[in-house]
Amino acid sequence: MAAIKIEDLPTVYDAKDTEESIYKFWEENGFFKADSKSPKKPFSIVIPPPNVTGVLHMGHALDETLQDILVRYHRMSGFETLWVPGTDHAGLATQNVVERQIAKQGLTRHDLGREKFVEKTWEWTNEHKGKILDQMKRLGASFDRSRERFTFDKGCSDAVKEVFVRLYEKGLIYKGSYIVNWCPRCNSAISDVETEYVTEEGHMWEISYPLKGESGAIIVATTRPETIFGDVAIAVHPSDHKYSELIGKTVVIPLTGREIPIIADEYVDKSFGTGAVKITPAHDPNDYEVGKRHNLKPIWVIDGEGKMKACGEVPSNLHGLDRYEARKQIVKMLEDNHSLLRVRDHEHNVGKCQRCGTTIEPLLSEQWFVKMKPLAKEAIAAVKDGRIKFIPERWEKNYLGWMENIRDWCISRQIWWGHQIPAYYNNETGEMVVAKENPDPSKYTQDSDCLDTWFSSGLWPFSTMGFPNSETDDFKKFYPTSVLVTGFDIIFFWVARMITMGLEFTGKAPFSTVYIHGLVRDEKGQKMSKTKGNTIDPVVIIDKYGCDALRFTMTSLCTYGGQDIKISDERFEYGRNFANKIWNASRFVLMNLEGVDNNEIDYSKLTIADKWILDKLNSVAQEVNENIKNYRIGETAHVLYDFFWNSYCDWYVEIAKVQLQDETLKLNTQRVLRYVLDMALRLIHPIMPHITEKVWQLIPKETDIKAIMLAPYPVFEDKLAFPTEAKEMELVFETIKSLRNVRQSFNIPMSLKFDIEIRATKEEKPIFEAIESYIKRMAKVENISYADDSTPVAKKSASAVVSASKIVIPLENLIDFNEEIARQEKKLGKLQNERKSLEGRVNNPKFVANAPTELIKQTRDRIEEILVQESAINELIDSLKA
Repeated sequence: MAAIKIEDLPTVYDAKDTEESIYKFWEENGFFKADSKSPKKPFSIVIPPPNVTGVLHMGHALDETLQDILVRYHRMSGFETLWVPGTDHAGLATQNVVERQIAKQGLTRHDLGREKFVEKTWEWTNEHKGKILDQMKRLGASFDRSRERFTFDKGCSDAVKEVFVRLYEKGLIYKGSYIVNWCPRCNSAISDVETEYVTEEGHMWEISYPLKGESGAIIVATTRPETIFGDVAIAVHPSDHKYSELIGKTVVIPLTGREIPIIADEYVDKSFGTGAVKITPAHDPNDYEVGKRHNLKPIWVIDGEGKMKACGEVPSNLHGLDRYEARKQIVKMLEDNHSLLRVRDHEHNVGKCQRCGTTIEPLLSEQWFVKMKPLAKEAIAAVKDGRIKFIPERWEKNYLGWMENIRDWCISRQIWWGHQIPAYYNNETGEMVVAKENPDPSKYTQDSDCLDTWFSSGLWPFSTMGFPNSETDDFKKFYPTSVLVTGFDIIFFWVARMITMGLEFTGKAPFSTVYIHGLVRDEKGQKMSKTKGNTIDPVVIIDKYGCDALRFTMTSLCTYGGQDIKISDERFEYGRNFANKIWNASRFVLMNLEGVDNNEIDYSKLTIADKWILDKLNSVAQEVNENIKNYRIGETAHVLYDFFWNSYCDWYVEIAKVQLQDETLKLNTQRVLRYVLDMALRLIHPIMPHITEKVWQLIPKETDIKAIMLAPYPVFEDKLAFPTEAKEMELVFETIKSLRNVRQSFNIPMSLKFDIEIRATKEEKPIFEAIESYIKRMAKVENISYADDSTPVAKKSASAVVSASKIVIPLENLIDFNEEIARQEKKLGKLQNERKSLEGRVNNPKFVANAPTELIKQTRDRIEEILVQESAINELIDSLKA
């Protein structure tokens, strides 16, 4: 078989051209498509669907790379592999984008009306929903685009209706008035997990509420004076003696004169503020519970836009004012009224809308909820009994802690883009019907609210497989899915809900493993954000370094513990350098396969070096398989890097250059070179798919396998295990490293060859004799002789101990002895000066008394190290002078 032509292998690796052409080759041949009729074992993953509004970011780059590694590994390992791609309709986020777009034309959604606005949003969505998946192709994602899904497509919509109706019929979905987290900017309720808490510097206002009909007052501390008009009581702790005589009395609200009672409730923290708190049930979740216990009717004083309501309880001059502007005016009114006694600085946690950052307003509102406690029982059991495993394990505790204390989930959103709640109201009687379809559009009007986006996302593993029809080929073959790969930030948003819904509606956990990776941060460990200007665009990185370089770098930074990943632009040079190494080494090997046949390796003609590299390949294959199965994917990258760069390139390829000069060894050496390159490329392929496919296609071979991505993944084979030879080969490396060290120590140029004398043990001498050609070539040695250890060592020589043997290097004619003695004496003088300085420190009582223990220990350790170096140099100088 002819060797590869030089023109087929450019000297410089072109990542952009390779990646484009290779991905096109895979797509055109349909290699990503899964066969639901295949007899192979299934392996399936559903992509965490990116928002239709999204653009590719480094979080996606990590997430999709890890998924693709698992998908490619299992495809090569003989599984029928399905990776389902898709996007999320992202209700509120998408609505906000389209609202901003029409605002440029001076319009609001209300100007368009619901039907026209939804039409407009569909237009925008259809134009954009494929873009982020197209960007993911740049990452080499081997997902099955023929099965692409959207959380708002007909199949997912049918699943949503089915689930909603069945939960409602079981009494697990209900409508009720509760305090919810309300975003005045989004004008919608949001769930607890969509509310982020930040610590802010605020104030505590102490307000005097005068007693009715008698002198005296009760002092109340509050962080929200603007809700004063919604007060329905003042509460104190029943055991707080300073207020015991006031319980049951009535006070007057400053500014309005409305009368409210003083009540006792154990909810009150006696140590907070003054120990007396105002109760505002319509605007605080804890106050709402107190109000229910004492039959106090809530009063709304702030509306859904965060403005003061135009109602009788609120002074008319405040109607329509923003809550914070109203706060300023109310504080001023209280001061003028002499009701404000004191203002103190106060640090407290403030809830923010995750979508837009607006401070949320706790608001009593009628919403739809899912009863989560009954659903959580099985979801908790599935993790506790091992049906679902979290990796790393520590996330299991977080998950269980949240699930065991779960609250009902507010699922209604006051938006127009999304799954409209399948509840219908009779236009005449108001009777409500919950059904998959409108019972009679002429008589019934559908509920105007939409479902929380996470409701449809929670069905994703089975709605994408055909549910509610569980008899589809995909459902039967690929559900439950195998693993979910995601970041820890959406365990509660998404992972918990998928587990809950999957168990409830299919009777099976939607996946057996949840693989949690860290978040991608900048090089200082800060969260990436556009406002900080520290984001890194993966497309820019791919254009600059190549996709495989990005994938390898990101993978190598993953830890089994799921720690956050710190990156900078320059870190991707690591991956690019490895890609270049693969290309250059492959280029050398392929250009040296002239005359190689199609036969397998002749195992009877293997040299010690051949056996060593095959044994090394074998052990690496075993380790990599174990690592990937155990989700130690970052470690896999390091193992493969070390094997290819160090073992194969730095050692075996160099040794092969010697063997290729020997006609009796050449052919089998070529076979070994080709085989190890082939298998190494397969091992690396899941992480660096493009370059490995490109090179693999160029390896001369006869095979029916069309692509490396379809080739069997290497596994441990007994016939490739050569433990004895592998151990013996370590002698080669130790000898060459020792001789290189001697050369470096005495500044002997590489162009100058020298002789060596080996004083080998009886056991090691045959090994040295077998590896002479390697030593000569790789350590630049002219002649090798052998002597007993009892033979006197020639004067003016250097020596190195290797294993149980000793190597002597005569230095005559290699170096200028006087010059070398002077150089060593100068080195010795520097060390002695350093030692004296350090000894002065440790002998100084002030240093010992004040310096950290660790620094004192480091100083003493360095003194010991210098003494050893001084002794070695003195010995060397004596030898040179002899």
